Amino acid sequence: MATFERGNRVSGVFPKSHRFASATCVVCLFVALWIGLTLSPAYADSLNDLIERLDRLEQENRQLQKEIEALKAGRGQPERASPPVPPPEPESANSGVVRFDSKYGYAILDPTTRINRKQRLILDRRKDGTLAPDRMHVQGAVTAIANHQSSNRDDKFGHLMRHPTASNQVGKTVSEATIHSAQISVTGTLGNWITAHSVLLYDPEQSFGAGTNTDIQRNQVQVRRAYVLLGDLERTPFYLSLGKMAVPFGLTDTVNPFSASTVWHAFGALANGVTVGYASEGLNVSFMGIQGGAQFRAANTPVKGTAVPSRLNNFAADANYRFGLSTAGTVLLGGSYQHGTAYCQDFPVVHFMPCRDNTPAFDVYGKLTYGDLTLKGEFARTTDEWPGTFNPGMPEFAASRVTSFDAGAKYRYHTGLGPVDLSAEFSRFVAGPDGAPWERQDQLVLGSAWFVRPSVKLFAEYVRVAGYAPLNFISGGSVKDEEGMVMPNRTHSNRSALSHVFMIGANVAF
Repeated sequence: MATFERGNRVSGVFPKSHRFASATCVVCLFVALWIGLTLSPAYADSLNDLIERLDRLEQENRQLQKEIEALKAGRGQPERASPPVPPPEPESANSGVVRFDSKYGYAILDPTTRINRKQRLILDRRKDGTLAPDRMHVQGAVTAIANHQSSNRDDKFGHLMRHPTASNQVGKTVSEATIHSAQISVTGTLGNWITAHSVLLYDPEQSFGAGTNTDIQRNQVQVRRAYVLLGDLERTPFYLSLGKMAVPFGLTDTVNPFSASTVWHAFGALANGVTVGYASEGLNVSFMGIQGGAQFRAANTPVKGTAVPSRLNNFAADANYRFGLSTAGTVLLGGSYQHGTAYCQDFPVVHFMPCRDNTPAFDVYGKLTYGDLTLKGEFARTTDEWPGTFNPGMPEFAASRVTSFDAGAKYRYHTGLGPVDLSAEFSRFVAGPDGAPWERQDQLVLGSAWFVRPSVKLFAEYVRVAGYAPLNFISGGSVKDEEGMVMPNRTHSNRSALSHVFMIGANVAF
C-alpha cells in the first residue's frame, strides 16, 4: 500500500483520478444510450437493462465516495509524534580506554602506607569496581619539599630521607627546596584476573647514583616496581605476582606525613621474585621467593660465594590477622620472617657486596585503628650478628645483631576545609654494642598533614635525629689520614651527633 505525505487530500489506494474516472463512466453510458436510441429502435428493448446497469454504477460510485471520505478523515488526523532521540551523553575522562582516579593514584603511590601490600590494594580496587577491566589506569605523584637542617657535627646529618653523605650536606647548617620524588604509574587490567602494574620513579634525594643531587647519575628515572598480578578476589582468595616488588616483611608503614620509619630504612626490602598470597577479610598470608645475591635493597644471600643474583635461594613469609573492635575500630596483628637480609657482609661494610652466609630476621607488628585514632608499633631483629659490625681495629666492640623498632600515633581532625592529621612517631636503629660509635640512630618525628583534596597533601614535620650511623662503612674502613691511608681505628659513625630538621612540603597525586 502506498503512503503519501501529510496534507494530501486523498491518500492510500484511491488517488484523485478515481473520481474523474467514475464521472467519465457515467457520461459515456449516457452518450451510448442516446446514440442507441437515436440510431436504432432495436435498442429500445435494452433500455431497461441499461437503466439497471446505471443504477448499479451509481451505487458503486456512492460506496466509493464513502470509502474515500473515510480515508480522508483518517489521514487528516495528526500523526503520533515519535519519542525524541536523546542526544549522546558527552564522554567523561573515564569513558575511554585510558582512565584516571586520583584517590587510587594517591593510594597506590603513597610511600607511607601499605608499602609492601600494593598487590592487595590492586585486588581490592578491582573487586570494588575502581579498576575496570580491559582499561589502562594511569597514575602519577610528585613530592616537593623545603627544609632547614642543623647538626652539632660537621657534615653529619642523620635524616635518612636523603642519603647522608658529605658530598651533599656540608657544614653544620644546610637547607634546600627541591623535588624529592616524582612517579608515573600504569595499572593495566586485562579481563577479570590479569593485571600488569609498573612504577617509574625519579628520586635524586635517595638515588644510589654517585655524585651530588644534581649529578646526572643521580637524576635517572628507574623502574621502581613492575609485576604481573594474577588474581580475582570475587572468585578465589589466592593470588600470584611475578616481577620486581616490595618484599612482604613486616609492616614498615609510618604515621608520619613524609619521613619513613627507621624500620623501613633498615628492613624495607625491594627485590625480584614471585609472591603467592592468600587474602581474606581477616587472615592474610604471603610468601615470596626472592632472587638471591644482592637485591635492590635489604635482601642478600650468597650465590656460590658471590652477590650475583643467579639463583632463587632467598625467601620471606608474612602472616597477619585483622579483626573488628566494636563497630568503630580494627586491630591488625602480624609477624614475618626473611631468610636473607642485607646484614651479612664482613668488614668493611659496602652495599651490595657478597656475603659468606645469609643473615635471617624476624618482625612482629600491630596496628590499632579506632575512629580517627591510629596507633602502631613494630619490632624487627636479625637472628644472627652482622659480621661487618666488628672492626678488627676496634676490638673492644663485638659484632652485634641489628634491631629496629618504632611506635607511633596519629589523630585525624575533620575541618570544613579538609581533614588534618596530627602525628608523632619514635623509631630506633641499633647496629652495635653499648658505647660503640655505630651503636644506634634514633628518630623522633612530629608531623601534621592537611588534605586539601583526597589526593593533595600539604605537610610539615619537625625531625630530631640522635646518632649518625650510615650503613656503608658503618664500623669503619673509609676514614683516611692526610697521606690517604685508611685508619683502621676510625669510623665516620658518631653516637653523639644530633641534627634537627624543619620540613614543609606537598604530595600531589592523580
